[in-house]
Amino acid sequence: MISYNWIIYPIIGYLMGSIPTAVWVGRKRYGVDVREHGSKNAGATNTFRVLGKKPGVVVLTIDVFKGLIATIIPIVFVPDRLGSDILVNIQLLTCMACVLGHVFPIFANFDGGKGVATSLGVIIGLHPPAALIALSLFLLFYLLFSYVSLGAIVAAISFPLLLIFSFHVGSINLLIFASVLSLAVILAHRKNIVRLINGTESKMPMFKKTKKNN
Repeated sequence: MISYNWIIYPIIGYLMGSIPTAVWVGRKRYGVDVREHGSKNAGATNTFRVLGKKPGVVVLTIDVFKGLIATIIPIVFVPDRLGSDILVNIQLLTCMACVLGHVFPIFANFDGGKGVATSLGVIIGLHPPAALIALSLFLLFYLLFSYVSLGAIVAAISFPLLLIFSFHVGSINLLIFASVLSLAVILAHRKNIVRLINGTESKMPMFKKTKKNN
């Protein structure tokens, strides 16, 4: 018999990931649907681009915490299996459901973001040291080239490689999850990759003042 844990926590993860932070912040506070402006993406980067730094930070923070909380919920509510492979697998399913919820949110007609910020929260919860290095690589490439997409792609590629070669993680399921998550982020940026190759990708310098909508 399949335990309800395999069903209920991924559902919770999906619903939590489906909270369309960028859409709700844009509509409630600014009367703007970010999906109709800029890159037309319901994520933190486009929120920075369309609405400015303050709402961008709010959206980024909430989206990261969605992923982080998804890693914590199974641990808190299934403590009797702490440290077991079963709990790890439930945790990974919950995290994947959370990222899928962000990309395909039920509360926003399944039109969400690319899942980068939520994925960041997930990897922070699953393996903080590797996540810190991946985040550092993101910031390095972003600061050097001013392409958020390039930083995100580099960080996504680096995470499973760090788990394998730097931290020698032995959990096959975690490595598979990390690889799938990395591939999902890369595929979400496939149009950005084409623009990067063609030299038409939009830059977003970190220290440039962004236009603020009132």
